[in-house]
Amino acid sequence: MQKISRQPLTYLLLSTLVLFCHALQAQEPYPNRPVRMIVPFAPGGGIDILGRTLGQKLSERWKQGVVIENRPGASGAIGTELAAKSPADGYTLLMSVNTIVMVPGLNKKTAYDPVKDFAPVAPVAIGRLSLVTHPSLNVKSVGEFVALAKKEPGKLAYGSPGNGTPHHLSMELFKQRMGVDVLHVPYKGSDGFLNGILAGQTQAVFMPIHQALAQVNAGRLSMLSAGGTRRSSVTPNVPSLAEASGIRDIDVDMWYAMYLPAGTPRDLVMRINADINAVLKLPDLIDTLGKQGLSPTGGTPEELAEITRNDLERWSRVIRDAGIKAD
Repeated sequence: MQKISRQPLTYLLLSTLVLFCHALQAQEPYPNRPVRMIVPFAPGGGIDILGRTLGQKLSERWKQGVVIENRPGASGAIGTELAAKSPADGYTLLMSVNTIVMVPGLNKKTAYDPVKDFAPVAPVAIGRLSLVTHPSLNVKSVGEFVALAKKEPGKLAYGSPGNGTPHHLSMELFKQRMGVDVLHVPYKGSDGFLNGILAGQTQAVFMPIHQALAQVNAGRLSMLSAGGTRRSSVTPNVPSLAEASGIRDIDVDMWYAMYLPAGTPRDLVMRINADINAVLKLPDLIDTLGKQGLSPTGGTPEELAEITRNDLERWSRVIRDAGIKAD
């Protein structure tokens, strides 16, 4: 009598067990435990408030906690690197700002690649920047400021909260596109940066609209433009920088976005994308972000991927042409 081999039967049983386990895993709800959201900047700033506001709404929607983890340092690079090296299981989110694509151009040793190391989830919000000047300049428009800067090359100064910040790079982009020479004065943080322009130590800065408005309304600063390529709804009578300069593609606005580590399954990316887009439409969230000068956007992973690629190239070129180096 021929002996029947048990080997094919064993393989069949193992294969069935593996498929069964995969089926169970696919049916597990997401999330079934707390989710970590890394904010690569210190508590209290605009991006931190954005992350906490969004995290609260996602927590309510998911019936799971969203734990905010602030990891500041190196213009966001420390927290961003941590997120890039986290498991690609959907349980580590990165709440980022456009410095994610600026830092690699400043420091070639940056330990993350914004394109290769992340799965884009969704654009989240826009923070529009305004070009403001000290009243002593007595300029009423971007054209007048440019004319004065060209008349006195190298004599005017602009401030920023630090080397490589969006405020700094925005002015460098402006200088390159308008052909003007204005001296950069980097301060250590936002307080010195604001005090510098109010005291007339610097004559111009780019700053978030909502931060500039109180000073403009009090007559301590003059607002020449508000918003990069589009006017801000907060200041509808102030032209955008594109309108005021006559250059259409001079976008200086800060964008905020959500990422996951590269390799995160597509179904998880799309699930989180749908939930983010849903909560960004909530009236109380829109109101909270509006008080921080932020406009919710939302969008697809593909749209964020395009923004990331394009701005990585754009800001790297600005940094290279201006000869900017990391501190």
